[in-house]
Amino acid sequence: MKAAKLFVKCLENENVEFIFGIPGEENLDIMDALLDSDIKFITTRHEQGAAYMADVYGRLTGKSGVCLSTLGPGATNLVTGVADANMDNAPLVAISGQAATTRLHKESHQVVDLVSMFKPITKYATQVLAPETIPEVVRKAFKLAEAEKPGATFIDLPENIVEMETNEAPLPVSVNRLTFADNGLLKDAAVLIEKAKNPLILVGNGAVRSRASDHILAFLKTHKIPVVNTFMAKGIIPFSHEMAMGTAGLQKGDYENGGFAKADLVICVGFDMVEYHPHLWNPTRKHTIIHIDTKKSEVDNSYIPEIELIGNIGKNLAGLGEMIEKPIKSTQIDFRLRKAMVDEMNRCHKSDAWPMLPQKIIWDLRTAMKSTDIAVSDVGSHKMWMARMFRCDLPNTCIISNGFAGMGIAVPGAIAAKLAYPEKGIVAVTGDAGFMMNSQEIETALRCNAPIVILVWNDCQYGLIEWKQQRRFGRSAYIDFKNPDFVQYAHSFGATGVRIESADQLLPALQAALENPTVTIIDCPVDYSQNDRLTALLGNVVSEIGD
Repeated sequence: MKAAKLFVKCLENENVEFIFGIPGEENLDIMDALLDSDIKFITTRHEQGAAYMADVYGRLTGKSGVCLSTLGPGATNLVTGVADANMDNAPLVAISGQAATTRLHKESHQVVDLVSMFKPITKYATQVLAPETIPEVVRKAFKLAEAEKPGATFIDLPENIVEMETNEAPLPVSVNRLTFADNGLLKDAAVLIEKAKNPLILVGNGAVRSRASDHILAFLKTHKIPVVNTFMAKGIIPFSHEMAMGTAGLQKGDYENGGFAKADLVICVGFDMVEYHPHLWNPTRKHTIIHIDTKKSEVDNSYIPEIELIGNIGKNLAGLGEMIEKPIKSTQIDFRLRKAMVDEMNRCHKSDAWPMLPQKIIWDLRTAMKSTDIAVSDVGSHKMWMARMFRCDLPNTCIISNGFAGMGIAVPGAIAAKLAYPEKGIVAVTGDAGFMMNSQEIETALRCNAPIVILVWNDCQYGLIEWKQQRRFGRSAYIDFKNPDFVQYAHSFGATGVRIESADQLLPALQAALENPTVTIIDCPVDYSQNDRLTALLGNVVSEIGD
């Protein structure tokens, strides 16, 4: 058979459901082979949108999202979404066409060394040099993408290789099974917890990936230890749970409000350091740390675990709970983070202020959405409010990019979420800046019958940057822009457009949009002067996101 057909059969063997991408000259054979496959090819309007779709699909399902481009500029357009998936530990396989191997040794039209370009932002990047290697390359790409910690892989496909004939077949798919920690280590960890006066649990994205929510809830039935979650672990336990402290990350004030100041032991469950750097919650390096994860901890002078329980997160947590001889019933840690959030939302949920307060927007959004629906947040000021104030009762119901934190993810990500879970309501929560970065994918959503809701927080600025500039310099620089009429913009695609003109209009608009069988864009003016109130309540924003 032709190598292109073998490649598609290998993708079928990996149970690929969707490929997001754009056809090009150098992937013509792959595109033709896909016509005879059950794999659904989702033609996007930009390769970045394709990569973001694969990113969010992988994060939600645990299966590799797949994106495809042609060579050169097509492949370079994938980079941001691929890097986002890799840093957020979402399984993704990126595939690009490439020029024939007969012209790779010299200066040639649209030729870039793509393998070298993708290596720093993937777990594995390679070029197919012979059709016989296709089964091995594809199996390895998917195996590494999905193995803990998950991430992105990249396959470069020269056009002359996929035209060749081969007799090879796909390789069997093996299942990765995680081991359990040694009983001696579990016992040592149990002793540390028993001796602690004020233990605290910090849960990260790894616990969501490992589907450890039920194990954490079972642990908390016996041991009443407060739980703080990172942005990407929202919903790992219901916000209504008596031990739920709230969401922490990126702000220095979380050290005090999140309970870390009083804690003498921090139990880190599936904690990814990229989300909330330990120097923010362990600044004096005083905390005793237990690390429960699928991988050994990153080396950092503010994160030196006393004990590491490596392997299956849920099972190891269950084993640890059984090893603790006496149930833990009380704590002296104050639930200040949670109380601040509850008080603030209660203060604002009936507000008629105009433009709308972020607190009121989030209250209405949470009221309109079911607990099983999914919100996909873009990056910007609204992300800080969503991460802090949007209540979740289930994991993976509020998707926040917090590792690479790439703007423009919300609209394509929401499309992927709707394709993966068509029965759920899906809302892209985005600023006007992030919305315009990939708004062309509205056409993709309509064509693919993915009726998402796009809630645009409109302030005609790069609001988060303006906020940072004002706090550091007392003035702003080059952050203003003008938007199109978003209602007419929606209509030009054939979507529904709604403009919110008073605070009482948003909730019914959201409720109607979630029932609408087509794409709805809601233009909602927002008052970001409330950002300073958020920092006053929850702590000072660090001067730089990378701190």
